[in-house]
Amino acid sequence: MRRVTLTQFLIEQQRAGRTTPELRLLIEVVARAVKAISVNVSKGALAGVLGEAGTDNVQGEAQKKLDVIANEILLQANEWGGHLAAMASEEVEEVHQIPFDYPKGGYLLLFDPLDGSSNIDVNISVGTIFSVLRNPARKDGGDPTEQDFLQPGRDQVAAGYALYGPSTLLILTVGNGVHGFTLDREMGSFVYTHPFMTVPPETQEFAINASNARFWEPPVQRYVTELQAGKTGPRGKDFNMRWVASMVADVHRILTRGGIFMYPLDEKCRDKGGKLRLMYEANPMAMIVEQAGGAATTGRERIMDVQPSKLHQRVPVVLGSAAEVERVTKYHLEG
Repeated sequence: MRRVTLTQFLIEQQRAGRTTPELRLLIEVVARAVKAISVNVSKGALAGVLGEAGTDNVQGEAQKKLDVIANEILLQANEWGGHLAAMASEEVEEVHQIPFDYPKGGYLLLFDPLDGSSNIDVNISVGTIFSVLRNPARKDGGDPTEQDFLQPGRDQVAAGYALYGPSTLLILTVGNGVHGFTLDREMGSFVYTHPFMTVPPETQEFAINASNARFWEPPVQRYVTELQAGKTGPRGKDFNMRWVASMVADVHRILTRGGIFMYPLDEKCRDKGGKLRLMYEANPMAMIVEQAGGAATTGRERIMDVQPSKLHQRVPVVLGSAAEVERVTKYHLEG
């Protein structure tokens, strides 16, 4: 059986005019960083990387040691390649500029270095999420600012995530469907294993943090109550609830076998605008899910149409199988 590597796949995408040489190199560098993060995650206690780092990130959340390590790996790997104008990380408040002694390219990279890091110490899957935007041309020729990053999700040129599970997977879209690669540890390369991944339009699974039920808005309470009623309820079939507390793991399950993932607006996070970050989590996952035939909304509007107002903006997230996302959105719009 012919094995296609990530590099070969990207070169073929470049030949077809779907990527630029610069974007291809950017994705390859991100993939190399993912390999390094995967090694650290897999060693766990053997490498002394478990536990708290003793610091907080920009959101005021306690950082795990691996949060800090993954963040540094991604920053250092992408500084010198010449394909980026600047980077932004969920873990850092301000834009990370490319050091002056390195060349700069035409893209901006945003990432959540280690999504679901609360699962690290209990050995449950975690991941990395990334998004690529074009760097807007600046008349003054200066370094990119936060404003240059504030582009709606529909302007993304690529998005992806890595899942550090029993195997390490890299899931990628450059606007031509969703493609999955599995890390061959012996060969040290990502191999093309999941072509044109799709989200089934119908589902019998949902993912939501049910401990927040008392804080949900009425449309979400109505929807989940219908699912819990099962065969005897208005939906006429049983649904199973799944919740990993790692967005990457939950979304990957949906991408593999269908489902709906919800982190809706509720009374606990209303003052922040939502729980998940628009630029680092919601937008890249929305692009992936839409490219796979699913849908992604805030409950009231398409996620990728949201105009960002700040780098660390939060939004509600409802994504997955199109029919279910449409139903949840309909309930919100009905009030």
